[in-house]
Amino acid sequence: MNQEIIDKYNVSTPRYTSYPPANYFGQMSNEDYLDAVDNSNKEGSQSLSFYFHMPFCKRLCHYCGCNSYIMPREGQTVSNYIDALHKEIDLVTSHIDKNRPISQIHYGGGSPTAMPASVLRELNDHLFSLFPSIEKKEVAIECHPGYLSAEDWEELTRSHFNRFSIGVQDLDEKVLKTVGRTPSALPLKDIMDILRKAGATVNMDFLFGLPYQTPESFGENIRKAIELRPDRLVTFSYGHVPWVFKRQQTLEKHGLPAPDVKQQMYDKAAEMLHDAGYKTIGLDHFVLPTDELYIALENGQLYRNFQGYCTRRTTGQVYAFGVTGISQLDSVYAQNTKDIDEYIRDINSGSISIRKGYKLSHNERISKEVIERLMCNYRIEWKEIANTLGISVEDVLGALHYDESKLREMHSDGIIELSADGISMTELGHPFVRNVSASLDPLMQNTTKQFSKPI
Repeated sequence: MNQEIIDKYNVSTPRYTSYPPANYFGQMSNEDYLDAVDNSNKEGSQSLSFYFHMPFCKRLCHYCGCNSYIMPREGQTVSNYIDALHKEIDLVTSHIDKNRPISQIHYGGGSPTAMPASVLRELNDHLFSLFPSIEKKEVAIECHPGYLSAEDWEELTRSHFNRFSIGVQDLDEKVLKTVGRTPSALPLKDIMDILRKAGATVNMDFLFGLPYQTPESFGENIRKAIELRPDRLVTFSYGHVPWVFKRQQTLEKHGLPAPDVKQQMYDKAAEMLHDAGYKTIGLDHFVLPTDELYIALENGQLYRNFQGYCTRRTTGQVYAFGVTGISQLDSVYAQNTKDIDEYIRDINSGSISIRKGYKLSHNERISKEVIERLMCNYRIEWKEIANTLGISVEDVLGALHYDESKLREMHSDGIIELSADGISMTELGHPFVRNVSASLDPLMQNTTKQFSKPI
């Protein structure tokens, strides 16, 4: 990829983990959300996806863009938080049809593994006592390996979890020290052996664009990971947004890799992974060709929510519990308060704790379908989308910001293939799928909102 193309398209652009992005959310009441939960029993996917936000970390990494807090020294706050999660489950699920099946549970944070496995198991048991489950449901957890013993990993495998995302980030101690990340307490091979023995699916997550990383050093990370053969390997591009997360300013003292160097890191990793037999999924995932995510991509059925890529089989409307948790229903998003004490007070008073949200209009639901498909599957066919939504192609295009001259420019730049039938990303254009999506997004025209850059 030449530098001119990188410079042209490496601009502030939404990640589109949701449509519209979360910084478009406005005020929403508890009553509005519960009405949406009631309606969710009659619209959208009938499968249930649950998300738990565990905000506590033993230590905060400087690069972190998550809603995270240092684990309190006294345990009462943590205990009260867990009690509130159980109460919130009962408050929300009283509005959900008990015949609907669980297809997915996901724990994010923070560091969910800062909690004892017994606490997480009790939360899972609570949900499974209320609803049936699909066959081969996905119960996933994001893991910080810096504080987990062999016994801890084994206990997690006995707590219903069958997919583990290991937050490796980097294997170089200098990089980890600079970003405030605690290295893995066990060799990754030992962790893999424990999880493999339990029959779990394993993701390894790496972060590129950090101080002191080079294409060569990042490639060495990937080489070592390939030797362990995880089911999935993720190369997240570090999003530097210090105006949102002040702690990221610390990294500027050490210098951050230039965009072209970051692109070299990704290209090197992708080349190595492809040579090792992995296939590209979306913006940053690499999976083995037998993985159901790759099969879904080949069939144009890949999907994603706030928790990451998934298949139509496992995806469901998302009901989130805990501070900052975002529920993702068919036509409504709703987000809990960011304040832990406020969350606990609200729940203990018998109320839920919604603060923000967004109700999609008819046209925005069309835009959502188009952008989700392009972001996940790298292609959109107008007639296919129209048939799915039960509307005309003209209605689909009318809901978008369809600027044919802009799309032809992207076609000339080699980013997309453009035809009367639809749009498909070229291999060169994959890193800039966010840009193409934004060009179709009516909300992004003349916006003053800030986002991270694609590279």
